[in-house]
Amino acid sequence: MYSLTVRDHIMIAHSFRGELFGPAQRMHGATYVVDACFQRSELDADGLVVDIGRASALLHELLAELNYRNLDDEPAFGGRNTTTEFIAKEVFDRIATAIAGGRLGEGGRGLERLTVTLHESHLAWAGYEAAL
Repeated sequence: MYSLTVRDHIMIAHSFRGELFGPAQRMHGATYVVDACFQRSELDADGLVVDIGRASALLHELLAELNYRNLDDEPAFGGRNTTTEFIAKEVFDRIATAIAGGRLGEGGRGLERLTVTLHESHLAWAGYEAAL
């Protein structure tokens, strides 16, 4: 399986509900380094997994929708704990929808898998991976 990974970051604010989260129940900020790994079995006609410029621009554009936001105020996330795992799946879904809509061009049509990883620090990260 061939892969291409692009990276960007987001800065968000949020809080969690539930005693499990201790002090994170209070409003706090997080900066995530976000990796999107695109995979396919065979390279496209140009010898690529997907165009790196298009993939980078798409990730940046989709993350801009979350960047500098208080996720507690976002209606789409109402009543949810916006954990690192939750956000990874949200970013995955947004990228997958964009791929299905042709946003990565013809080269994007042959993509088979996508992995989105959010690095909360150099010690901890979470992700979501699935077939496209």
